[in-house]
Formats: sequence, structure tokens, C-alpha cells
Amino acid sequence: MSEVTVAIEPERDPHLVAAVEGAGGRVVPLDQARVLVWIGAGPGGFPELTDDIEWVALKTAGIEAFVGAGVIDAKRLWTNASGFYAEGVAEHALALLLAGLRQINTSVLRHWDKQPIDTGVRTLRGARVAIVGAGGIGASLIPRLTACGASTIAVNRSGRPVEGAALTLPADRLDEVWAQTDHVVLAAPSTPETRHLINERSLAALPDHAWIVNVARGPLIDQKALYNALRDGVIAGAALDVTDPEPPSPDDPLWSLPNVIITPHIANPASGLTREMAPFLAENVRRFTAGEALIAPVSADRDY
Repeated sequence: MSEVTVAIEPERDPHLVAAVEGAGGRVVPLDQARVLVWIGAGPGGFPELTDDIEWVALKTAGIEAFVGAGVIDAKRLWTNASGFYAEGVAEHALALLLAGLRQINTSVLRHWDKQPIDTGVRTLRGARVAIVGAGGIGASLIPRLTACGASTIAVNRSGRPVEGAALTLPADRLDEVWAQTDHVVLAAPSTPETRHLINERSLAALPDHAWIVNVARGPLIDQKALYNALRDGVIAGAALDVTDPEPPSPDDPLWSLPNVIITPHIANPASGLTREMAPFLAENVRRFTAGEALIAPVSADRDY
């Protein structure tokens, strides 16, 4: 196979340049490239592609915006960043869950006033945590939860056993999960099938001490139903790195609830995306050169 020439747009990133060159590729302008690495925040400004571009690598895991914009085609290979940022997202998910269970979000606002904080503090020791969408993030989160003394239920599309999980169930048995778990971490992609998987019915089936953590996509949760459940004590709390809409409006009632933690979609901080992406890009450049299957190929009909 001829030399792999790679354009990095809309600007050359030093982490990705080093990754391409380290894998034997050469970084060139777009009109000389066989590969495009698109590191824009979305499809805005995405260039017209000639047939010379054989593979496009996107820096995001969610590709719904690219699909909606009609960018993704069937003429060439496309990859996303599915699994590339799993370690950082898993770390953030654990931090959110612990902050809620240990009432850290409440404590920092109350100075030395222990009531009613004492009665609300819980532990991960002996708890069972369901990870819905147990792919790369789940694989990274399970050992972290195990180290804290928790066991896990992994939910994935196939039901294929996930290493370290006490139980793995396929997505079509999700309704069985709610009564078996103490807490829920959402790490699934946003698809028509996963829209509002947390809803009034699933919330009612959870135990009243449950915390829900969402590090996936906002539309996985029916936000109105979540607000009602949190307000009425149906569940104990929610820790959200993503919302629907995003960000919530200033008058969104979620802001007023003491049992809600909201972080501004920083499980994947923008400052570290290309650094985290670099080793995976290097491996894919190597695979592309060798004619091997790429990591994280895109299924555009499923938006991920």
C-alpha cells in the first residue's frame, strides 16, 4: 500500500501530528491526503471531500450531529472516538457517584452543619451498581467500583459477559435491572432505542436510595420525570454531566434541588481530547497501512 498521507483539520494538533508520524504516516494539506482527521467540535465547517479521501477519523464518540448534517457517506471508511476517552469518563462517573453518596455536594455548602447530612450519607461498600451501556467506559469503571467494595450489573446490547461484572444482561432485559440495583450509571450511546430509558416507570422501579449518574447523553433521561422523582423522594439523587437540553436553562427546576449535581459536560475535558485520542489514532494509522480493520468504525444508521 502507498504511503498514508493524513490531513489534520481544522488545525494541526501536535499530539495527533506526533501520533501520525510515529505510526509511519505523513501529515499533509487536505488536497494531498488520503486520510482526514477532523478535530472540529462538530460538523460545522466540515470540508467537501474528494474521492481521494479514503478514511475520515472523528474525535467525538457521538456522531449524531454529523449524521444529521448529512456529512457521513458510504464512499469511504469512517471512525469515531468510541472508547478512546473511557478511562477519564469512568473516573468522572465514579467521582460523581461518590460525591452524591457521601453528600459532598451538600456538605460544601453547609460548612460544619452536619444535619441533615449525616443521615443521608451512604457507602459504595456492599452496593450493586448497574452500568447501562457497558462498553469501554464500563470496562474502565468496573474495577474502580470493585476497589470501592461494590459489585456491578453490566447491560450491553448482546448480553455477552463483561469481565468483572457480577451479572451481565442484554439491553432487551433492562426492565429486570431496576429492582436488582442500588445505583445506575448511564454510559450508552444516544439512539432512538435509548431515548428516555430513564423515565417515570424505571424511576419508580428503583429503590428510594438510588443515585443515577449520567456521563453519556442527555436524551437518555426524561428530565421532567427525573425532576419529579427527585423532588418527591422517589430516588435519592442524580449526578449529571450531560443534560437535555444542554446546558439547562437558567430557570430549569433541576438547579433548585439539593440532591442534584450537574457538571458542564467535562467528563471529557476539551483540553485533553487530542492527547487521549493520539494513541488510538496511531494504532489506526498502522492498521490502515496494513489493510487491517480499524478501531471504532462508525455505524451511521445507529448514530455511533
